[in-house]
Amino acid sequence: MKEQIAAAPEQTDFSLVLGGPLYQLFLRAGMVKPSMALLQRRILVIALVTWLPLAVLTVLGGGFLGGVGVPFLYDIDVHVRFLVALPMLIVAELVVHSRLRVVVAQFRERNLIAPEDRASFENIISGTMRLRNSLTMEIMLLVVSFTAFYWVWRSQVSIDVATWYAAATHDAISFTWAGYWYVFVAVPIFRFILLRWYFRLFIWYVFLFRVSRLRLQLEVLHPDKAGGLGFLSASVDAISPVLFAQSAFVAGVIANQIWHAGATLPEFKVLIAGVAVFLMLLVLLPLTFFALPMAAAKRAALPVYGTFAARYVSEFRQKWLHSPQSRDRQLLGSQDIQSLADLANGYAVAQDMNVLPFGRNVIVRVVIVIALPLLPLALTMFPFEVILQQLIKIVI
Repeated sequence: MKEQIAAAPEQTDFSLVLGGPLYQLFLRAGMVKPSMALLQRRILVIALVTWLPLAVLTVLGGGFLGGVGVPFLYDIDVHVRFLVALPMLIVAELVVHSRLRVVVAQFRERNLIAPEDRASFENIISGTMRLRNSLTMEIMLLVVSFTAFYWVWRSQVSIDVATWYAAATHDAISFTWAGYWYVFVAVPIFRFILLRWYFRLFIWYVFLFRVSRLRLQLEVLHPDKAGGLGFLSASVDAISPVLFAQSAFVAGVIANQIWHAGATLPEFKVLIAGVAVFLMLLVLLPLTFFALPMAAAKRAALPVYGTFAARYVSEFRQKWLHSPQSRDRQLLGSQDIQSLADLANGYAVAQDMNVLPFGRNVIVRVVIVIALPLLPLALTMFPFEVILQQLIKIVI
């Protein structure tokens, strides 16, 4: 009883997002509550710090509507990054917080952890929470976001034409006032929030890996055909907003290269495929940690159930087919026949048990989430006049 009382707070407090210095800062500033409420306030504040100053500075200094090769209003990357991807990363905090804690609770509620490893399970949760609250890691992410990644952005993301934020002259870059805010404030904030999500996913990886090494009480006959671990696929849906945000960010970068640098969509097919595969693996890979215990449970259970089935079938045959009294027994309403059918169904469930806690439907949902932000890029393959004519035909 005492162990149950001691474990309860851990179950309540498990969260990948309720911790760390930034969370504590937001909590004191009234931008978040322990329930992850005030979502709209956080999104608004982030937009006021990142996107709005850029709009104001380009209006005051020029470059909002024209005067440069890429005016602020026509910079697809900046709008998608700060008005779509960044808010989605903030929304993901609420989704992950509310759903992953339910996933973790299922290990206890389904009695999946062997009694001798339940203390270890609680220790794993405690260790996960300590890692989540790491001050050192968050400072490192902050420093990297505001320093090292500038060179990556300069060589891989920025476009070599005169824009609202900078003009390239030979090997030098001349930033506008809006450019300074964009490069040294807004973009680093976006990087930090994105890297912080990668750190949280790393914590999730560590948690699942350590749990997968415990003695698990998997039930091969469970109808989810995953030994009772089918609930883990809900973690994929929980993390989907993070995937959508990253896919949207990549779509914005590609769109800028197409509309302002003369690139074409086929030039990015390798990049798009690579990003799609990477994001899929990002959420599905940690679930594969349970492949070995699931396969072992299935391998151990099938001979046992097979022996039991053979014994039942033998006794059934003896009773109903070879016994002298079999002709006198009433077939209709006999529970033996129904039990034989139930036995067959149960053995089929055991045979069909997966060795991964997710199926094709989960993979399809991930593909859809990743593809949605990229689909509008397909319109760049057709002339604007053709698209306009088709729209007119549909409307008329």
